[in-house]
Amino acid sequence: MTSRPNILWYCTDQQRFDTIGALGNPYVQTPTIDKLVRTGVSFTRTYCQSPICTPSRSSFMTGLYPSRLHNTRNGNESFPGFPPVISKLISESGYDCGMIGKFHLQSSGYRTEPRLDDGFSYWRFSHAPRDDWKEGHHYAEWVRSLGEDLNQLRERPERVPPEYHQTTWASECALEFLKRHRDEATPWFLNISIYDPHPPFIPPKEYADRFDPNVMPGPHFQESDLEQQKRLSSLDFQDDIRTPEEHDARRKQADYYAMIAQIDDQFARILEYLDDTGQRENTVVIFTSDHGESLGDHGLMYKGCRFYEGLVRVPLIFDWAGHFQQDLQSDALVELLDLTATLLELAGLDQPEYMQGQSLIPILTGESDPNHHRDFVRSEYFDALDPHFTGGSGTFGTMYRTDRYKLCVYHDKDLGELYDLTVDPWEFNDLWNSKEHEPIKNQLIYESFNAHVTLTTDMGSKRIAPM
Repeated sequence: MTSRPNILWYCTDQQRFDTIGALGNPYVQTPTIDKLVRTGVSFTRTYCQSPICTPSRSSFMTGLYPSRLHNTRNGNESFPGFPPVISKLISESGYDCGMIGKFHLQSSGYRTEPRLDDGFSYWRFSHAPRDDWKEGHHYAEWVRSLGEDLNQLRERPERVPPEYHQTTWASECALEFLKRHRDEATPWFLNISIYDPHPPFIPPKEYADRFDPNVMPGPHFQESDLEQQKRLSSLDFQDDIRTPEEHDARRKQADYYAMIAQIDDQFARILEYLDDTGQRENTVVIFTSDHGESLGDHGLMYKGCRFYEGLVRVPLIFDWAGHFQQDLQSDALVELLDLTATLLELAGLDQPEYMQGQSLIPILTGESDPNHHRDFVRSEYFDALDPHFTGGSGTFGTMYRTDRYKLCVYHDKDLGELYDLTVDPWEFNDLWNSKEHEPIKNQLIYESFNAHVTLTTDMGSKRIAPM
């Protein structure tokens, strides 16, 4: 890159790929994100490296697969000492770095998350939008400064109103960061990581009222899903297997879309400030999420050890007027690790040898084919949920997805799934036990095993001699 732009990285929590109007969903209300799609580049087949928060976030904050990093669970006591998070590298290169909202590289249970040597000069922390922490929860402190009690607000019929909402607080903090005095030659990097549309699905009532559950399309579900999920019932998941009616899935879908509508409105405030202050032309804007949400698909709600499209496929949109392609929808296979590599290149940094992403800059700038980036993508789930709190049972699973097929292997359960996404994009017809597809299944198992061994094995310190 010829210049070092400002970088605005807006990351939602648990937002599926198929929740943006301009990318094909007529039921949502996302005019701000829609405009970003039209003025930028959307990677429509982007996959997270874990369907659970901490391993996914740890992965894209370091550029390593979760198992290579040794950080595969939610609820971990600490974070590995190496490598440094990318914000530290970006800060050391001369950027003024800010973080707002959820970080979650280690546990926030019974404490606010301990700071790392993260490079952020501006830090405003909020995990879940509850007042559960004695100190260090900046969002709850902000609500109290406005004369309200967050836990009491959550119990009101109208729920937490927009003016006290965590998503609004994040925008207020973003504007505070952007208004800070800094030398004109100093670029800034701002990571905004809000909690929505993470469960519980409780948008402000004025947003919920915009979405009628009776007109929602409902989840991707067939009756055969119940038998399939019964076969997989020994695998970790946060909720029971149920029909859409038992899940009240259309109501949850409406509330989920309402939360995204509020996100869109608050995201707009930040972009408008950049426009008004003339900073937008030298700011790369990125919109993404850490992982997806089942939302009733296949009889499942929330998240856990499955690798269905709604869970592992996320939005990823880049915008930088005059530098990146416009109105481009790339269907190349992409991993969130590639976002990590791209951020470093935007900041003018060489990617360290240990990192595993592949920069998207050639596609963004029109220098390479937008329809191909990777031959396959991977996602992992290794004993990620606590059995005492979230129903975890110590499941170990991996996903290996090529252009056509998706292979899921649950290594400790003698279970697996295989889907031909060309003819079965919503994964209803499991080919795992199909005799006809046994050769391709065996080939994919072989390829997946090779990828896991070569990409996630930590071989120790650097070789300095032949012996």
